[in-house]
Amino acid sequence: MSTFTIGEQDFLLDGEPYRILSGALHYFRVHPGQWADRISMARHMGLNTIETYVAWNEHSPRRGEFETRGRLDLVRFLELVQEAGMHAIVRPGPFICAEWDNGGLPGWVTRECGADIRTSAPSYMGAVKGYLDHLLPLLAPLQIDQGGPIILMQIENEYGAYGSDKAYLGALVEETRGHGITVPLTTVDQPSDEMLEAGGLPELHKTGSFGSAAGERLAVLRRHQPSGPLMCAEFWDGWFDHWGGHHHTTDAAESARELDAILSLGASVNIYMFHGGTNYGLTNGANHKGHYEPTTTSYDYDAPLSEHGSPTEKYFAFREVIGKYVELPEMPMSSPTSAPSFEVQFDRSIDILSTLADAQSVRFEQVVSMDEIDHFRGFALYRTTLSSGGVLEFKEIRDRAHVFVNGLPLGVLDRQHNDRRILLPDDDKILLELFVEDEGRVNYGPRIGERKGIIGPVTLDGRPVSDWEVVALDLENLDSVVEATLTPATSAIGPVVAVAHFTLPAQTDLHLANEGLAKGVAWLNGWPLGRYWARGPQRSLYVPGASTRAGENELVVLELSGVIDGGVRFLARPDLGSTEQ
Repeated sequence: MSTFTIGEQDFLLDGEPYRILSGALHYFRVHPGQWADRISMARHMGLNTIETYVAWNEHSPRRGEFETRGRLDLVRFLELVQEAGMHAIVRPGPFICAEWDNGGLPGWVTRECGADIRTSAPSYMGAVKGYLDHLLPLLAPLQIDQGGPIILMQIENEYGAYGSDKAYLGALVEETRGHGITVPLTTVDQPSDEMLEAGGLPELHKTGSFGSAAGERLAVLRRHQPSGPLMCAEFWDGWFDHWGGHHHTTDAAESARELDAILSLGASVNIYMFHGGTNYGLTNGANHKGHYEPTTTSYDYDAPLSEHGSPTEKYFAFREVIGKYVELPEMPMSSPTSAPSFEVQFDRSIDILSTLADAQSVRFEQVVSMDEIDHFRGFALYRTTLSSGGVLEFKEIRDRAHVFVNGLPLGVLDRQHNDRRILLPDDDKILLELFVEDEGRVNYGPRIGERKGIIGPVTLDGRPVSDWEVVALDLENLDSVVEATLTPATSAIGPVVAVAHFTLPAQTDLHLANEGLAKGVAWLNGWPLGRYWARGPQRSLYVPGASTRAGENELVVLELSGVIDGGVRFLARPDLGSTEQ
């Protein structure tokens, strides 16, 4: 057993000064079959610690559940960290931001708690207690003084940018310690006087988050914390992308100089990100600072280790800097390889609206959000019948709706364009259908937890529209759709599910091109590859080799435009889009 404590100037491992050289690697953004490889690559860059958030909403999509199998096997991930000879920092939130859907908070929590989230309000703390009751007993045996890898655990996340409820932070500390967590507890905030004061408690060790001006930032941190080790717990070495924007990159040499500046001052560091990974499925978050911007599927982040696991120029620049301060392990030699490049044709497709025609629905007099039917991610079909046409107006669409009248497409209402009105044709009987997509919940700021779907009231020429039915599309169980009687792949007038098959000689990484597709979601052998969108910047989806098979593979796409133009291509290399604004 070992000890890890906070000394007057240093972290202390078994009583001796210890510098944390950590890299962020989120288990939930990496296929579990690739965890060991990504961890190994961190060690070979010279890091001694892996940091990860815990995504509460992934483990507990519904109240009372706590899933820990497969891609959510956090214990196994931490065991692999230890097997690689590394330590671990765990950041369980409960709020994590992380450009992750709803900042990691379950939809059922934000629906029930409203404005009380991230406070000491009994409704919110009751939910948090249930979360920690499940999580912390898994982590306690993995602490360093129990023979495990965990050396630090964080309380909340950049709380000083959100609130200043000291009772809330105190309650989190009490719950954490009450579950046997004995390692030092930390906070992280951007190093400003206001945020550091609001986001901490005397018993919590303060750390900073920044990407430049290390001397200045660490001086502010030291002013608020006269003793103890300095640490940049989020050294921002890149950035994330939004749909409709450009692909962000940072200069490798400049990033390396900033890392060197941190280390030259004797500080510890956590590189955010070492390996960004992928927002698989529908897990991406969004920002809203006056304008809604959903985050892309790729979370490459221009990190030292690319989304597909290859060391970049930044990797070797960081390794050289780290080598000035510690002895580096020998770097395994490997030659970069290209992924297979080929085309496949869709062989079957089915119109989604037809499969939902007789699906179980919920009826409401007035329109309701997806949240009110306990549907917190993905798609829903709204239907009503009207006796005339005119101007249909919504309070808000969150976030995108394909509009159909009597089975025919009429248009698309897009939140990013502030679309709220559409003209319906003059007819005495109209079946109005809206196929609505939640494009990702806001993960930062006051709009965390906002409802999704159609936000009422809804009016037609100023008169209220009533008598709605809503059908939730369960993308976790697409098998029933795929196994339905599918027709040969053709274009359709509404969203379609299309299926293609191809063979591989062995498991291998792939890069699925967006070309020929408009907007939708893709799966390979049941693994949720994520969203694609011709709007860019991202032009290909990463397919982890661990999700492929030697032999036959099945690609499934939900294409919202209804246009399936024959087939798709797989690229030799990823295409994350233009870096020009």
